[in-house]
Amino acid sequence: MEAVNTVVAWLATFERELLLFCAFWFVLGALDDLLVDGLWIAIKLRGKAREGSITALQARAPLRAEAAILIAAWHEEQVIAHTIRHALGAWPQQGYILYIGCYANDPGTITAAMAAAGGDPRVRVVIHASAGPTTKADCLNRLYAALCLDEQRRGARFGFLVLHDSEDMVHPAELAVYDRALATADYVQLPVRPEPVRGSRWVSGHYCDEFTESHAKGMVVRDALGLGIPAAGVGCAFGRGMLDRIARVRMAADAQGPFACECLTEDYEMGLLVQREGGRSRFLRVRDADGELVATRACFPASLQASVRQKTRWILGIAFQGWDRLGWDARLRDAWMVLRDRRGPLSALVLACSYALLLTETLLAGAWLGGVYTRVPFPPLLEGLLLVCLWAFAWRVANRFAFTASEYGLGEGLCAIARIPVANVIAIMAGRRALAAYVRSLQGTMPTWDKTQHAEHAAHHGRARA
Repeated sequence: MEAVNTVVAWLATFERELLLFCAFWFVLGALDDLLVDGLWIAIKLRGKAREGSITALQARAPLRAEAAILIAAWHEEQVIAHTIRHALGAWPQQGYILYIGCYANDPGTITAAMAAAGGDPRVRVVIHASAGPTTKADCLNRLYAALCLDEQRRGARFGFLVLHDSEDMVHPAELAVYDRALATADYVQLPVRPEPVRGSRWVSGHYCDEFTESHAKGMVVRDALGLGIPAAGVGCAFGRGMLDRIARVRMAADAQGPFACECLTEDYEMGLLVQREGGRSRFLRVRDADGELVATRACFPASLQASVRQKTRWILGIAFQGWDRLGWDARLRDAWMVLRDRRGPLSALVLACSYALLLTETLLAGAWLGGVYTRVPFPPLLEGLLLVCLWAFAWRVANRFAFTASEYGLGEGLCAIARIPVANVIAIMAGRRALAAYVRSLQGTMPTWDKTQHAEHAAHHGRARA
């Protein structure tokens, strides 16, 4: 019995320490999120967050200058053909070229891409000289070199460059939106809209919740405040002059192009570099003539393992490599947003401690029911922190429900609440793997293209309501 009492006493002490640790960081995170919420509400009330619109005539208008669309592909034979065919059929303009980056040791993707192109002059399949996979950035640099060579041969430059992934479903008005917006900006990011995947309501579905809230609120706040806009790697366009400027900076440091080959989130970094190079960034929410959001639709990982791998890459690239490579911005508000981007590892730690706390509370409840533990009242400070945490959690749940329901319907909004634990587990697992990968990189291990395998294409799911 004495041993049981000792264990219970240790658990009680452990509980108090975990409560204080978790409550402190949850309250701090809640204040951070509430500041964004408050700014978003103020922006909405002042009318600065209104969605733009584009008419059917404007969406079909010829582009002012030709566009280059870069797509890096490795083992994408199951989706690349759908992406190419859909883009060629969806975009009404003729003034663009799809550059598809492939590897000689990936004949399946090459065959699928060339079959989908069908000899269309708007598609160019570029074969990388190195065996794949290298990194996505390295493949994009190969495409950049190919388009620069094309420009020299024909004596004409592209007006802007667009980044897409091999599984993307583009919007018909997308190029027209870029063409108009880049007249006054150097970089434009459009929303990303994950498509629910059949048979994966919980894992794939949590991307719907996260992207919807981020791209309907967080990115809107960044745009309204004139802050740096991270590039998502899909649905984003860069002015030709800005990309040249970044390429010159990179090449001065012996890089092979504008994209950082040693970085796993080269797209995120590119978006922030635009502002650092004195350019203007925009995040645009635009509706077409049918009221549909001009956004990139894509299917995200459907399995737990694939989702953890993808988010590991995001956390490693944004939080760890971003800190090493980009440092911190001089302006307080820019540094604040970058800090929000990099809080993934800390969030994973706090979430892991929270679930450890839940287990501890369960054990103590059992001890209380068995009559071997008497709960001691919490100090007033801790009680106050816990009440704030409870209120903040309820507010976050309400936000998650509201944003998801507005985009996907009431049913998905309710599912978004149930998916919160799933998102938390994925974040914890990805945070641990990202830290381990970062430690290995400090020992000299070079990053590789740990890409997501795609079997589903958004075109298979139809056009969901925006």
